[in-house]
Amino acid sequence: MNPLALPERDTEGGARILKVNHAGEHGAVQIYTAQLMVARFTAPQLLPVLREFKSHEAGHRARFGAELQRRGVSRCRSFALCAFGGWVLGLMTGLCGRSAIAATTVAVERVVLRHLEQQMMILRHSDPAAFRTVAAIVAEEQAHHDELAQHLPRRRFWTHGLERFVACSTEAVIWLGMRL
Repeated sequence: MNPLALPERDTEGGARILKVNHAGEHGAVQIYTAQLMVARFTAPQLLPVLREFKSHEAGHRARFGAELQRRGVSRCRSFALCAFGGWVLGLMTGLCGRSAIAATTVAVERVVLRHLEQQMMILRHSDPAAFRTVAAIVAEEQAHHDELAQHLPRRRFWTHGLERFVACSTEAVIWLGMRL
C-alpha cells in the first residue's frame, strides 16, 4: 500500500502532505542559505544561481505556509529538523565546492520531484486545493535539478556517493515527517 494513499476527499491527509512539503521547503532554504555563506570562497560562479534557487524555495515555503494557514493547520513537527539538517548539509557541501553543491541539489530535487508526482496523483481528486499548491512548484523544482545537473562532473565516485547519501537522507526526512 502506498504510504501517501488517501481516501477520496481526504483534506486531512492533504494537509499532512502540505505540512511535510512546507517543512521540506524550509530545509531547502536552509541548504541554500548555508551554501551561499561559503560558496563565495568555494564556488563563486554558482552564487547567482544559488541566490535564485533560494528565492524560489522561499516562495514555495510561503505558498505551502499560506495554504496551511488557510486551513488553520500548524506546521509539521519536523520543521526544525529540516532546518537544522538542511543548514548542516548546505554548510558541509558548500565547503566541498561546486561539484558537491551540484550533487546535493540534483539528489534532493530527484527525490522531491518523485514525491511531488506521487502527491499530485493522490491529491488530484481527494484534495484539489492541495493538488494545485503542489503542482504550482513542480516546474521550478525541475529547473533546479536540470540547471545544477549541468555542473556535475562526469561521475566520480565521491559525487555519486554524496548523491546517494543526500537522496537517502531526504527520503528519511520525508518518511519521518509523514509520521510525526
